[in-house]
Amino acid sequence: MSLAEKIDEPLLIEERDEQGVLRLTMNRPAARNALSMALMAAIIDALGRADADRETRVVVIAGSGVGFCPGHDLREMRQDPGREAYARIFERCSDMMQKIVRLKKPVIAEVHGIATAAGCQLVASCDLAVASEDATFATSGINVGLFCSTPMVALSRAVGRKAAMEMLLTGDFIDAPTAKALGLINRVVPASGLRVATDALAHKIAGKSMAAIALGKTAFYRQIEVDLTAAYAYTNDVMIENMQVHDAEEGIDAFIQKRKPVWRDE
Repeated sequence: MSLAEKIDEPLLIEERDEQGVLRLTMNRPAARNALSMALMAAIIDALGRADADRETRVVVIAGSGVGFCPGHDLREMRQDPGREAYARIFERCSDMMQKIVRLKKPVIAEVHGIATAAGCQLVASCDLAVASEDATFATSGINVGLFCSTPMVALSRAVGRKAAMEMLLTGDFIDAPTAKALGLINRVVPASGLRVATDALAHKIAGKSMAAIALGKTAFYRQIEVDLTAAYAYTNDVMIENMQVHDAEEGIDAFIQKRKPVWRDE
């Protein structure tokens, strides 16, 4: 913990609204929300609870202060420069990123200011991302002699190979419109409207069937890693399973009857 951080303030602020949108705000403004071991543990714990909570329908990850996240806490990392300490840090970070992908509920990154290195990885790992016009992104480890190998995993799955390699090799920043054009983020909005835009997207998704979303999100990440034939074979089975759940039957009947469906999330 930075000396400038207040001991009585939580590293992660959790707020859930009436529509079931859980907002996780990284709260290390003095360190620009650098990913300390404690902050990553708090995010992992919150995601685990969110997955088990039927009232939580969508998760938003945001940052307090002047920026989203600059990546790992380099000061913390240098306190113990041993191989085992580094292994613990990167294993925890990888666990956190995979928790986001494997969560059965959509996760939206709300980005302002900088998102660099593991902070950029965090954005790329989320299912969706909304960014303010002032947001900038980089995998800048190369500038301090450290190739962003773990951020590369999420980045190379979110953008094209050439774009990912240029970011990784140069460490250069890209602005929000460029990040949108590359597929790293979904929307660019004025800074004054960032929260409103993120909440609007989250609430739209929160109004869908959570049963269908859980099936679909899992299928999305699984099918994208296999060849075309295997992907179709797998998603055929997913569609059959989806057709047999209550919400699909209700949704189709509601469409035919020209009424609003009533989801049971099952």
